[in-house]
Order: sequence, then C-alpha cells, then structure tokens
Amino acid sequence: MKLQALAALCSIALVEAKALTGEHAGVFGKHAIIRRQAHPTTSTPPTAAGSSTSGSSASTGTGTTANAPGTTTSAGAPVNTAPSTYDVNGIPPLSDITFGMPTGTTYAAASTVTPGTQPTTIPKAPVIPQFTVNPADWPAMDKPPPTDSPQVQAWMQELNGHTIPDIAPTVDGTCAGDPAAAAQAEQRGWWSCGGWTRPTDIVDCPDKLTWGVSFDDGPAPYTQKLLNYMNTKDIKATFFVVGSRALEYPQLLIEEYMAGHEISVHTWAHPPLTSRTTEQIVAELGWTRMIIQKVLGITPTTMRAPYGDIDDRVRAIALAMGLVPIQWTRAPSGFTFDTNDWHVAGGTVTGVDQMAIFDTILSNATIMDTGFIVLAHDLYEITVDLAIGYTLPAAINHNPPFQLKRIGECNSIPMSNMYVETNTNVTFPGPNATNATNPLPAIKAGSNTTGGSGSGAAANGSGSSDATAVGFPVVGAVVAAGFAALGAML
Repeated sequence: MKLQALAALCSIALVEAKALTGEHAGVFGKHAIIRRQAHPTTSTPPTAAGSSTSGSSASTGTGTTANAPGTTTSAGAPVNTAPSTYDVNGIPPLSDITFGMPTGTTYAAASTVTPGTQPTTIPKAPVIPQFTVNPADWPAMDKPPPTDSPQVQAWMQELNGHTIPDIAPTVDGTCAGDPAAAAQAEQRGWWSCGGWTRPTDIVDCPDKLTWGVSFDDGPAPYTQKLLNYMNTKDIKATFFVVGSRALEYPQLLIEEYMAGHEISVHTWAHPPLTSRTTEQIVAELGWTRMIIQKVLGITPTTMRAPYGDIDDRVRAIALAMGLVPIQWTRAPSGFTFDTNDWHVAGGTVTGVDQMAIFDTILSNATIMDTGFIVLAHDLYEITVDLAIGYTLPAAINHNPPFQLKRIGECNSIPMSNMYVETNTNVTFPGPNATNATNPLPAIKAGSNTTGGSGSGAAANGSGSSDATAVGFPVVGAVVAAGFAALGAML
C-alpha cells in the first residue's frame, strides 16, 4: 500500500502539472479530454401522459447522443432505457476500471414524477411544476451563454448595492496560465491558485470524521445508478448541477431532489469562472439557477465553481445573486480532497491509483479536527462505478467509521434553507435574489448595469479587492461564530 500511495502521489504531481499547462481549455476543460465507447440502449415505454418533462437531446461527451430519460426521439422511437435498481455484480474489479473500458447500460430515471407532486423531504416546498423542454428558450448546450439577453441584463440588477471587487479576469483560471495573477493570488483570494478562502466559503464539515458527500457535473446517464446505490445505503449527498445537463436530463434532476439530496448550482457550461467577465459569470449562474427552478420549483442558495476556480470577484457576484460558495477540503499540509475520479475517466490515472489517492484522503481525514468535503463526479460511468464500488464503501466500512452527510446537513443548515422558496431566514439571500415569485427582476428605465469589461466592474462604482467589502452582511456576521451559527440562521 505504501508503494501504491507513492505511485498515487506521483500521479497527482503529473496530473497537476498537466492541468497547469492547459487542461482547463475548452467547454468542459479537463473533462473535454474524456472519450468513451458508445453505450448500448434498449427501448422503454414513452413518457406517461402528464409527465413534467419533454426531452431534448445533446452530446454527453461519451460518444453517444442521449435523450432525456423517459422521453422519445423526434421520430417517436422510445430511447434510453436502463435498470431501475443497483446491481452489486455490475461493478468491475478495481483493476479493470480505467480509460477505454467497456461500458454498461445507461440508467434511466427510476420513476416519472408528474407535475403537482408534493415533495416530502422539505416542509411547505412548492409542488413539482409543469415543465416542457423548448431548446429555443435556453442558451446553447455546453456553450457560454450570451450576455446581451434580457434575462442576463435583468440578473445584473442583483449586483446593485453589492461591492464587486475590481479584479481583472485571469487568462484561463490556472496559476501557470497567468503568472501575474498568480503572484497576487493571496490578495485576490484565489482558491484554485494557492487555496485561499474567505469566511463566506463552506470548505468542510465542523464535526470530526464527517464526510460532506457531493457529486459534480450531472445529472448524467449513470446518475440513477448512483442514486440507486445510495438509496440502499441511506446515503444523502449534495449534487452540483450543470445547467446544460439539467436541461438534458430534467427527470434525473427531479429524481435527485425527490430522494432528499441537496441541489446546488455548478454553472451552465462549466468554465473556469475567474477567467470570465462579470456579465459572463452572472449568465453562467443565472441560467443554471433558472433551469433548476423551472424543473424543480425551487432555487438553490449555494454554488460550486468549476475546478474550484473562485476569487473575491467571483465570490461577490455569487453572494450578490444569493449563492453561498462551497469548495472542497484542503488538509493543513495543502493536500486537496479530490478523489481524482475524473482523471481515471480521462486516462491519466488508473482505478488502482485513484483508490490509493482516496486512501490518502481518508488517512488525512482521521487526523483532522474537523470533518471534510470531497470532490467527486457523477458525469461518467467510471466515476460512478468508483464511487459505489469503492470510495463510498471504503468510508462506510472505515475504522473509525465516517458519518456520510449532505454538505448543508453537516453544517447544520436546515434542508429548507438550501432553497430560496423554503428559506426561513428572511434576510438571506436578499431582496434582489431571483426566486419563484420574481424569476426575472424588472429592469427599470435608465438603470445602470455593471460588469462585462475586461477588468471586472464594481457594482457600486468603487472597486475593491478586500473580501470584507463583499456586501453580504448576514453570512459575514455569523461565520465568526462558526457554521453551526450559520446553520441556525440560514
């Protein structure tokens, strides 16, 4: 195991070196290098009358074109059927989980939730709304949304009254890609270049031996397989949802939410946010927030930046839009709690290497005074198989045992306060935040919008790089008392 761990650490060094030389480039950045064989599909009955979704199709990056589960193609042929239960025998040996491995059958949503259904996991939650996918109503899949739309210009008004630091966008979100910005990483509060955080960031779970479980980049064709497994083990997680995937697989998003998992924003097209202008960041967050609200009837109050690429400008924009940033944990040594599952799907790490990396995560977690949050993904079959076959069981069976919880839950934030519509804290996320009763804040004649410049823009006209200038007094005031106090207020 020592040799495995050494090999794993060498793999991390190699992978991080590659990431610093341009793997963030492209629509999905590091994920863009992933290629998989075609998935077999079989038939399934068309969606029942009254279903809340109508499918659209888009490339999943796995070598196939997948439709929303339980929907039909334009020719009317049913598509994308899959098992509805977790098959313990369907997980390959760890040594076989690697890039280019044969693929299995995709998993459709286990159930079809009809409009008007009342969620049972959150008191007084809105019913599941009627939603029909019309691609013309939304930005292009996996493409940066345009910033000249009425929606984005309306969302820009949410920044009014908040100080948005005047920090220039980075070149590509990496230290190596922008040495000048990297030299000021501490002043910028740049997390992905140096691990700099602010009191408004959620970066761990307060209680020792507690894992805040999360999965990024879905929903996707194997998300239901993950959900089936977690249901058998009574595990709840936080899902950081890409807007394009929510539009592609709305029924899977509903399945996550109705099962009691937390839903959070993870941008529309998965770009490194520090490299985007203020208006581009607003567009990425706003469209993702909106598609989640249209499908589920609720609006998240949290977000995670792709690649963890956040600085004080991105934080301020997110907080002004009512979205608290959630990162993943870094040990005091600087070791990041990244499962590296995406590296296995990308062909730069093997399944055996990845598990050695995860063992290192658990070893670090046992000597920390707090709990932890780990980066993992539900976008690909490989990442799902690693989770349900190896990393989750390792944590469950660990001695001493770990408690697996949603990130909001482990921070004592009530489930209801993870969403605008059920939030009991009347001062959070703020009167200008988008919600169900005011999905598009009205643009007043003659009002000024901010951002869009190459150097970033301050919403109140006075730029600042001081994180304490972020106009978010509720979170800022309570963090000093710890996240337990935050949870009591949120």
